Amino acid sequence: MKSYVLTWGGGDLATGVAIRLHRVGIRVLVVEQHQPLAVRRSVSFAQAVFDEETTVEDVHAKRIASPSRMGDCWDANQVPVLVDPELNLLQDCPSLEVRSLVLVDARMRKTNSTFPLETIPLLIGLGPGFTAGVNCHAAVETIRGHFLGRVYWQGSTQADTGVPEKVGHYQQERVLHTPVEGQVETFVEIGDTVAVGDQVLSVGDHLMVAPFKGVVRGLIYPGLHVEAGTKVGDIDPREDDFRCWHVSDKALAIGGGVLEAVLKKPTIRRLLLDV
Repeated sequence: MKSYVLTWGGGDLATGVAIRLHRVGIRVLVVEQHQPLAVRRSVSFAQAVFDEETTVEDVHAKRIASPSRMGDCWDANQVPVLVDPELNLLQDCPSLEVRSLVLVDARMRKTNSTFPLETIPLLIGLGPGFTAGVNCHAAVETIRGHFLGRVYWQGSTQADTGVPEKVGHYQQERVLHTPVEGQVETFVEIGDTVAVGDQVLSVGDHLMVAPFKGVVRGLIYPGLHVEAGTKVGDIDPREDDFRCWHVSDKALAIGGGVLEAVLKKPTIRRLLLDV
């Protein structure tokens, strides 16, 4: 029976995790919702939900219609992406001779998350809202600073600050949150340079413009219907656009923490690496 790691979510941080695991030979499945709200789509495997396939750095991901297609992707050295927001596949997969030994909750909901711990050998929670031994077996820190990427087998990760990380002189204003509900229309692409006041996107009749000169590092998928308060864009004041196309240091650090947690369990390590 083939064993694999399931990442619940395919945003930029989850993709960093999936890439770190994939590169050392661990089979990974990314599971997403029907309309992912990833903003940093150029470095998110969630984009495969819309485009059928996507490549982040040197790793190719492909959307599959059912869990039975996972093996085809793994044989082709690809990461399969499945739309299954309720994780129904965890009940179906044993009959397919595949088994998820590790579930990484990478949805980044930043609130208390619940999932029956007894249903999975190792559940790893990313970021705020997770307490080891309560709603996960291990928690990985996602807030920048001295403890980024650290694995907790006891205790909790840091609470959500509600404040975006500072880049240059900008903090709150660099992340665009829509104040209204509605359908998204975009006027720029990820990687574009914008000036102060340039139109970036609209949600319903509400127009959102660039608050300063910078590079569009993230942009929600056009055509989606979003709720008020949803993160819809990310402007980076730094001139270089390479950050739009490469997995961030933060995502790789978190991926390193997940890899540590996975390899710490000898039985899981042997089964995932087929040794």
